[in-house]
Amino acid sequence: MPTYAIGDIQGCFDELCRLLDTLRFDPARDQLWFCGDLVNRGPQSVETLRFVKELGAAAVVVLGNHDLHLLAVAHYADRLRPADNFMDVLEAYDRYSLFEWLRAQPLLHHDDDLGYTLVHAGLPPQWDLAQAQACAREVEAALQGPHMTTFFEHMYGNGPACWRDDLSGWKRLRFITNCLTRVRYCDAQGNLALKLKDAPGRQPAPYLPWFEVPGRKSTDLNIIFGHWSTLGRHAQPGVVCLDSGCVWGGQLTALRLDDGHWFSVSCEGACAPGED
Repeated sequence: MPTYAIGDIQGCFDELCRLLDTLRFDPARDQLWFCGDLVNRGPQSVETLRFVKELGAAAVVVLGNHDLHLLAVAHYADRLRPADNFMDVLEAYDRYSLFEWLRAQPLLHHDDDLGYTLVHAGLPPQWDLAQAQACAREVEAALQGPHMTTFFEHMYGNGPACWRDDLSGWKRLRFITNCLTRVRYCDAQGNLALKLKDAPGRQPAPYLPWFEVPGRKSTDLNIIFGHWSTLGRHAQPGVVCLDSGCVWGGQLTALRLDDGHWFSVSCEGACAPGED
C-alpha cells in the first residue's frame, strides 16, 4: 500500500487535487498522511476539510496550530484574527460535523512498520517516543473531553518555555501544544523560541532548530513535520520537513514513504510571506 506524506495545505484545495492527480492517488489502495494545518490562509478551507474527512481510513491527520485555532474560534469568536481566512468553515452547513471530526484527530502519529513519526512542528529535546506519545494523548484527551472549551481559553501563550516533568494543569498542556504544533527553535536546554520563524542560519544565538539540539532523545526516530515554510522541503537523517510554502506561492510537496520519492506541484500563493 503506497503511503504519501503531504505538507501544509492551508486551504489550497486546488493544489491538493493537482498533487493527488500527479500521485495517481487511489483511496482504495493508497494512504495519505497530512502533517497538519489543513486550513486557513488559503481560499478553500472547507473543501479541504470535507475532502480529507471523507477519505476515512485512507487519511492520517495530525493537528496543526491553524487547525487548533479554527476550533478555538468556533467556540470563541473574539479569537478571530484579521488574517484568518476560514469563514467558509465557520459558516458551512456541515460545520459541526467538521469540527467534531477535526477535534478527534491526534497530535502525533507513529507507525512502527513504516518507521516514521508524524507531527506538525516538532519535539523538545527531553522527549523520547514514549514521552511524546503520552504527552500528545494528554492534549487529545483535553480536546475530546468535556472541558474542551476551557482548554481553548488557556491554549494561547508562549510560556512555559521549557519542559519539566512536574509541569501540571493548563501550563503543561500549553507547553505540549506549543511543542507539537508551533516549535521551530529552542536552545540546548529546550527553552522554546516561538517567535523565531526565519530559515536556519538567521536565528540569534543560542537557538538551534529543534532537531539539531545535541542529545535530543528522539534521534532514533524518523520524524516528518511541516509548519516551517522558511525551512522549506528539507531532509536529513531522522527528519523530513514537508512545508514548502504552498500558501505563500511555493509548492505543495509529498513524500512517498515506501521509497523516499518526492512529488510537488507549484502554487500561485494566497498570502504574502511573513505570517505564521
